[in-house]
Order: sequence, then C-alpha cells, then structure tokens
Amino acid sequence: MTSNIRLEFALNHMVAPGLKPADFFALCRELGIKHAEIRNDLAGNAIVDGTPASVVRALAAENGISIASINALQRFNEWNAAREAEAIELADYARDVGARALVLVPVNDGTGKADGERQRNLRTALSALKVILGDRGVGGLVEPLGFEICSLRSKREAAEAIEDVDASATFRMVHDTFHHHLAGEPDIFPGMTGLVHISGVDDPMVTVPDMRDPHRILVDASDRLDNVGQIRALSAGGYNGLFSFEPFSPAVHKLAKPGAAIAQSIEFIRSRV
Repeated sequence: MTSNIRLEFALNHMVAPGLKPADFFALCRELGIKHAEIRNDLAGNAIVDGTPASVVRALAAENGISIASINALQRFNEWNAAREAEAIELADYARDVGARALVLVPVNDGTGKADGERQRNLRTALSALKVILGDRGVGGLVEPLGFEICSLRSKREAAEAIEDVDASATFRMVHDTFHHHLAGEPDIFPGMTGLVHISGVDDPMVTVPDMRDPHRILVDASDRLDNVGQIRALSAGGYNGLFSFEPFSPAVHKLAKPGAAIAQSIEFIRSRV
C-alpha cells in the first residue's frame, strides 16, 4: 500500500537502554533517524549518572541528531516543593542539552484519581510548569497513560486543562499508541499532539486491562494495538510530527542487533500506512 503520508521517525533511548549516549546516537544515525529522546530513568546511564548536558549535546551534534525530548518528569501532577525542584533541574538540563521539550508523566499508583481532585491537581501543575518551562524556552509534553490506576487517562481532560490555564503555547500532548489503546478513548486530538510514541503488543493471550510495559515490542504484523490505524488517523487529522519508537520489552532490549529489528519495523509501518 502506498500513500502520501509523511512519516518521520525518532528513537526513544528505551529502544536500547543499555547503549551509552554515543552509541545510541550512532544507532540513530545508522538508521537515518535524525531525532532522539533521551531519558532520566536509565540506571548507570546518562542523565542519571551525572553526565553533563554539554557532553550529551555534543555527542548528539556529532551524529547529526536533534534531541526531541527528555523523558520524563514523573508524577508531574502531584505538585509540591520536591516536584518543583525536580522540574527546575530537568528544565535546566533540557535547555542546556538542546531538547525541545520535557515529557510529563502523571501519577500512576492509584492515587489522585478522584473526580474533581485530578482536574485540580492537573491545573495546579500545568500553571506552575508553564512558568518554569516558558522561562527556559522548553515545551511540555503531557502524556496521559491508559492504565486503569492512572490519575490522567484522558487526553480530553489534558487538552481542556491546557486550554484552561492558557498554556497552548507551552504544552502539547504525547499520543502513545499503547496507552491510547488501553484508555479506550476514541478522540485523538492531532492538533494538540506534539509527539507520538509507538510500540506494539503481539502476545495473543494477554487481555487489554492486563497489558503492561514489558509487553511492548517493536510494531510488526502481529500488532494488536492498531498502530497503523492510529498513525493513519493522526496523519489524516493534520499531525506531521515525530513517531518515536518506545518499546519496553526485555526481548527488544536484549537484541544483539537492534538496528536491524528497528529498520524492519520502519519498513513494515511504511508499507502499511
């Protein structure tokens, strides 16, 4: 199948979390991918090991890679002094490393879910982050999660909150194909989407409510999440940003040659979209 849809891919460091930044950026370059997401949750690796932003920025530049985001400020919608300090530190790092945005991940432990409470918490956090990120020229990418225990499952609630705090110049949403499928929310908000995370699930036995990060592989013909349909719908709605591979499966992380597997997934998606 051929189409006029323009697809530009990115790699999230979660695709090969064992690689040091230099090797990760080299992998991007070898695949002809010009955009990458770096993470602050990879033990023994940058950013956690204290690697200065200037070093990571230089390594990306040497490979011709643009840093799309830092992933992520966790529990962003549980706003307190500790979260504010963490947000400032990450926003400073994002600015210094040349990242366009900081991914914002909500509380995902069953707390903060109550109707009324979750909406207030979201607006409080976005109002504060609007200033912190805006002062540093960094965007915010709000990522609703589809898990039933999550305090922010709905993209509609996220979009409404961004509008309510008059922050559409600062914030966009992450459309994660895995979490979109789990949430069961029909609307996709392509005009409010700043980044798309893609991963597939091919395990025929796991039920949708029981799908978890370790099930997330590279997208292939056995995908149960309809990544192809989601990508088509987003593109038809006007989204023309990045599609970033974010598989969490240990099977992907153990691949001796992740580049070959990623290239195969890219070819599959292009052939179907």
